[in-house]
Amino acid sequence: MRLRDRRSFSKPEVMIIPMIDIMFFLLVFFMLSTLYMVNIKTVPVNMPKTENAEMQARVNYLVTIKKDGSLYLEDKRIAEKDLLAQAQKAKQQNPNFAVVIRADKDMNYDQLMGLLDRLKGAGITRFGLASDAK
Repeated sequence: MRLRDRRSFSKPEVMIIPMIDIMFFLLVFFMLSTLYMVNIKTVPVNMPKTENAEMQARVNYLVTIKKDGSLYLEDKRIAEKDLLAQAQKAKQQNPNFAVVIRADKDMNYDQLMGLLDRLKGAGITRFGLASDAK
């Protein structure tokens, strides 16, 4: 017993528009979710504001100097001699090793230059100074 005629069947159609909408939705969802996955571990500090600073995505060491002169490697307090030893060891393993320094805008300039000088004495030649955008 046949209910329909074989010739009355239509060919199946693929609906492209709803599939494109779903793909764009997934693309936007994953783009927004990955923005919140990037977690930079730092200590809050008042950095100077600049207009023409460049953003660096790949940073080996992120060092923070607070107004009182205390040093932090990412979010952990560290002694200067330990920082220099770790940086020197990392430089031996990676020739493109770089240190980015986040310094308080009200700190003594002499302290910052002293740290840069001691890092250079330890063999570190690539530096970056971080700032906030205006």
